[in-house]
Amino acid sequence: MTSRNDMTLHRDDVAPVPASTALSPRQGTRRRGVVGFVSALAVVGFAAAMVAPTGVALAEQPVEAELESAYSVALEDTQNLTVTTEGAAIAPVQRGTFSVYVTPKPTPTPTPKPAASSSSKSDSGGSGPLFYTGGGAPAEWMSAAGIAESDWGFVDYIVSRESGWNPNATNKSSGACGLVQALPCSKVPGNGYDPIDNLRWATGYATGRYGSWAGAHAFWTKNHWW
Repeated sequence: MTSRNDMTLHRDDVAPVPASTALSPRQGTRRRGVVGFVSALAVVGFAAAMVAPTGVALAEQPVEAELESAYSVALEDTQNLTVTTEGAAIAPVQRGTFSVYVTPKPTPTPTPKPAASSSSKSDSGGSGPLFYTGGGAPAEWMSAAGIAESDWGFVDYIVSRESGWNPNATNKSSGACGLVQALPCSKVPGNGYDPIDNLRWATGYATGRYGSWAGAHAFWTKNHWW
């Protein structure tokens, strides 16, 4: 009979643990701590993997909304521009012109202007009428114009009332000029202010319209113009 203290239990299915692999209590505690830390990291990583797409989507949502808003505003502006300009007449751009004077080098010597004729002069530097300055008397002008002496009395009557025998007389309202107030002044061949040219034209006018200087005189005395 075996004593109770000598009794040893044996199990055939349990292999004995080698002494080299047996863990001390301190080592077992450290190992459990490492396993717990790794497990915690795994949980955190898994949670981050689940939350990250949602966070990215939330972060990107305002940018997408802003882009859509800018595009919609630009689209509305384009539509408004199209509606506003459709069918409108676009006037061409009016561009002004300008001239630039470049002083030549070397500067040329000014050329003197030719002297005015002794029988005429310009009152505006050559651009205005050529007034008569040749002198003379009514009889001389009528004789030079080829008017017969028998008509001088008719001519004197008309010219005295039209211009007072002033070769440079000018009607400011109508522009009639010269001794007989030719209208327009440009009708007179030569210079309308030259008394001889003026009287030659007047002879053709009197005979062409009234038949003679006598006929012109009769019309003038009745109507006070001719």
